[in-house]
Amino acid sequence: MLSDEAWRELRDQGAYRTFRERSVMLRQGSAGTHLLALTEGLAKVVCREPGGVVTWLAFRGPGDLLGEVSVFSGTPRTAEVVALTPCTAVVLEAERFRRFIEQRGLVMDLMRQALSRLRESDAHRTELLTLPLVVRLARALLRLAELTMSGTEAGVVRLTGLSQEEIAQATGVTRNAVIAGLQRLRESGAVETARKVIVIKDMAVLRDWATADPKTKFA
Repeated sequence: MLSDEAWRELRDQGAYRTFRERSVMLRQGSAGTHLLALTEGLAKVVCREPGGVVTWLAFRGPGDLLGEVSVFSGTPRTAEVVALTPCTAVVLEAERFRRFIEQRGLVMDLMRQALSRLRESDAHRTELLTLPLVVRLARALLRLAELTMSGTEAGVVRLTGLSQEEIAQATGVTRNAVIAGLQRLRESGAVETARKVIVIKDMAVLRDWATADPKTKFA
């Protein structure tokens, strides 16, 4: 991640743009003419495969760069970014962004961010293979909460804009399995749910689920 100072300077390099909920922020297959610095809202990154299959890749929140890989590689975008909530982002022209990064010596920072995202992706694949659904679900909700809270832990967290189908994609299960997992989290007092709304009522309880030992809690 970039430092707070570098992030502030980066935002001054482009113009702000708002995106409606469910709008496409960056389209798969398009040229890397620009990238986005997300300042408000929650987005998802997905890959659309031939035949209509959609693969979930990541959630992104304030402080994240979107589309920087195609800007550096010069290749078409391999994924699509969709706004889950109303979003605001700074649009950064590719050449100006590259010049900014080089002049301020931030190349290594971006490389560290890229490596961090690779580790995140590897960890997610491991979770899909090794952890029970409710643990994966709790971890996904914690990640979303951390993006929404911008690093704070106080208060109730309200996650909006997420469908059960999208949660299922992020956790690698069916919609019915997500419904069952959310029921267990509700019964424990960790969350409350409504249509496209998940309220995290007790972060400590949710964290207990996310760090549970499958050999004991699910024995």
